[in-house]
Amino acid sequence: MSISNLFEVTLFSQTVEYALRAVAHLTQMAPNPRTTDQIALATKVPKAYLSKVLQSLVRAELVRSQRGIGGGMTLARTADKLTILDVVNAVEPLQRIRSCPLGLVSHGLTLCPLHRRLDNALAMVEDAFKGTTLADLLSEPSSSVPLCEMGEEK
Repeated sequence: MSISNLFEVTLFSQTVEYALRAVAHLTQMAPNPRTTDQIALATKVPKAYLSKVLQSLVRAELVRSQRGIGGGMTLARTADKLTILDVVNAVEPLQRIRSCPLGLVSHGLTLCPLHRRLDNALAMVEDAFKGTTLADLLSEPSSSVPLCEMGEEK
């Protein structure tokens, strides 16, 4: 294991990452529909995995699916009405700590200092994600494109 891998910590799952990549791509390409193949290619997400992620986004009514010629996936709302939290919660909702995760009866509903701080950190993440739209991400000045590259498609 390299030193860089040793310190790599991931707060969110691959599913969340893939959902954010897919929605960022749909935002960049809006209003044009994109096929699963096109999204997979642009976001570097395996097609089978992406299909499941997109199903979750459709069920959450963040993405629309249209079959047939000229069909594909599109955003169900505009990018300025779609937050990072919406996307995260569609695939793996943030789980706040409401009671002792260890089930200690003596703690009841009162969190110990450790779990209270962990929940406070989750609350800050939740607030940051709730306050950030996909439009915000894509309009932020940067030399790199958020979440996925825009390449020439065939």
